[in-house]
Amino acid sequence: MRAVVVIPAYDAAASIADTVRAATAIEDVASVIVVDDGSSDDTAQRAREAGATVVQLDRNRGKGAALNEGVRRVPPDADAVLLLDADLGDTASYAALLLEPLHDGSAQLVIAVLPSPPGSGGFGLVKALARWGIARLCGFEAQAPLSGQRALTTEALSAVLPFAGGFGVEVAMTVRAAWAGLAIQEVPAPMSHAATGRDIPGFLHRGKQFADVARSLAGLALARTLRRR
Repeated sequence: MRAVVVIPAYDAAASIADTVRAATAIEDVASVIVVDDGSSDDTAQRAREAGATVVQLDRNRGKGAALNEGVRRVPPDADAVLLLDADLGDTASYAALLLEPLHDGSAQLVIAVLPSPPGSGGFGLVKALARWGIARLCGFEAQAPLSGQRALTTEALSAVLPFAGGFGVEVAMTVRAAWAGLAIQEVPAPMSHAATGRDIPGFLHRGKQFADVARSLAGLALARTLRRR
């Protein structure tokens, strides 16, 4: 299997090189594409030095838009795409676990279920909204509805594009995959990334995430209604 990794990155200079090197070391990975989403630091330079192909956006456009730019660069001979966050560091190597169900054909979309980082989190409102919305729209009961660590076959990728804007990308991806009749599987993976704390920046981040997820779910609900008419 020939897999290509796509990593959206914003001000991730502290972790991007380790993430790229760990992802590159996965046996089936042919290349790593990093989309620098308008960073103000040297994310792009460090990713390039670590061996990634770098796409630099002129301004911060959000996760969904960065992923859309990245997957456009996936070569046509790729069999699978791994979507990873920029702050995984060395633990990005565990993304190899996501490729196994693609290998044996048991799934076309695989989602990593990460352990809860110590001292993390708010009150679970965003995750609860995402889980509820996915179940209502397609019947899939997600353990990790917001996990950004995912593997898809290239056929599955075409069924879920374009990615939704902002932080609604994972929710929309799951729902569209289910609507397309794709097999979805969640697998435990001991990856870790920076936790969002219970401070003002953390709550602002979760507020933006909640709004993006709600917007994505509303758009999907409208699309389903229009399809049924």
